[in-house]
Parts: sequence; structure tokens; C-alpha cells
Amino acid sequence: HEAALTVRPQFTSCGTTPSTRSQIYARKPSRRFREIKEKVEQKPYKTMEAIQLLKQLASAKFAETMEVHADLNIDPRKATQNLRTTVVLPNGTGKSVKVAVLCKDEDAKEYKAAGADIAGFQDLIDDINKGNLDFERLITTPDMMPQIARLGRVLGPKGLMPSIKSGTVTTDVPTTLKEIKAGRLELRADKKGVVHMPFGKATFDDEALLQNLRAIQDTIDANKPTDIKKQYWKSVYLTSTMGPGIQLDLSALNAKEYV
Repeated sequence: HEAALTVRPQFTSCGTTPSTRSQIYARKPSRRFREIKEKVEQKPYKTMEAIQLLKQLASAKFAETMEVHADLNIDPRKATQNLRTTVVLPNGTGKSVKVAVLCKDEDAKEYKAAGADIAGFQDLIDDINKGNLDFERLITTPDMMPQIARLGRVLGPKGLMPSIKSGTVTTDVPTTLKEIKAGRLELRADKKGVVHMPFGKATFDDEALLQNLRAIQDTIDANKPTDIKKQYWKSVYLTSTMGPGIQLDLSALNAKEYV
């Protein structure tokens, strides 16, 4: 991803090996990327201005995903500062999500009617053990946790392990299904204290993108660790799948001055 690697190398904690990262950084940016990068001024932008510029620069032949990367003044190694919660984007992500539910067989029909793409018990467990992970989110009920624990070695590395914190272990499966399909995402900081989140597509209108971004900001603010006394937000960048990073004006963002 030229945008993330060229403009914001501090955000690349994607699990690559040092040798792989060296190869990536050594790769010369494409002419297209260099041209659009020149259109970004070296200054912090107000949020709406950044969104509008980002949309103008999203010139790929597909609907690019709009992303926010927020560097927070937290230490996720401390239990009290391990930011992990969920956020519902009011205008969705622009992407359909395939959801599976691990449940008792007698409940599978109900959950499929509620929106689950896959639902069941032993057949689903067998598929997971074989590595057939034909879904992007997995929901389960508390009584299924003993079975889920045994699947951790397969689900964990893929980021599909259900948990109470992510809201994917629930007694209200229909509501959870509805929220995930509507745009509920897990919000968590990586080991460097950076939150990486999609907030829509380049095809969304400006106001829809702003509303989604504000939902993410409000959720991060609402979950500020109580022992953080210093500045909470260190820096925020917006980017798109194939675009450069655009720095946001933190003073305006904190004051909720978006335009």
C-alpha cells in the first residue's frame, strides 16, 4: 500500500518481517501516486476539507475505501489503556459482510432468517477446523464458548475469534447481526497505540463520510482511559486504498470544528 508506506511509515505494524519491510520501502512509488501526492499540501487540514480532497484523489478504477489512522497517547501493554470496543457507522461501510453464527442446530434457522449467512453447530465447527473460513465475522452465544475456545488456534490468527469486548459473544444474536450488517465494526488500538479504521467508500457523499468519521471520534473519546492525563490524540491521518495520507488539524478536530 503505497499511501500507508510512503506517507505514514509509522503506521505500518502489519506483521511483515524486517526483510519484507525493507523491500517494500525500497519500492519506488508509481507515477500516479507521485502526481496525486503533490496535490496534498504539507499542512494539517480541517476534516471536511480533507475528505473532499481525498475523494478528488481517489482515482482508482474501483470504489476506494476511506480510512482513518489515529495515533493515540496510550500504552496498550497496560491493561487500563488497552482500547478495544465497537462502533456503529451510521452510514455503513459500503461493503457487505458475511457473518457466521455458531449456535445450537435448533436455533440456526432463526438466525439465518435474522440475517446470518451461515449458522449451525458441528458442521460449522468441522469447516473451521479444516480452515474453511467462508465468513468475515463470527458470532456466538455464551454457552458455545467451550467449543469456541478449542477453535482459537484457527480463528485467532485470522482475527475471527469472538469475544465479549468485540460484542461477538452475545445473548441477543438477531440485534448483533443487524448491527454488524448495518456497519458495526470492532475498534481497537494496535500495539503501538494506533487505531486503523475504514469509514466508508469514495462513492459516499461528503456528509455521510463525515458522520461516520465523527462516530469513530466520539467512540474513541468516550473510551479514553481514565489514567490518561496528557494529550490523548497525537495525530490523525485520512487516506484511501490507493491514495496519500492527509493530516488532520488536531485543534479543530478536538474542538469539533469540521468545516
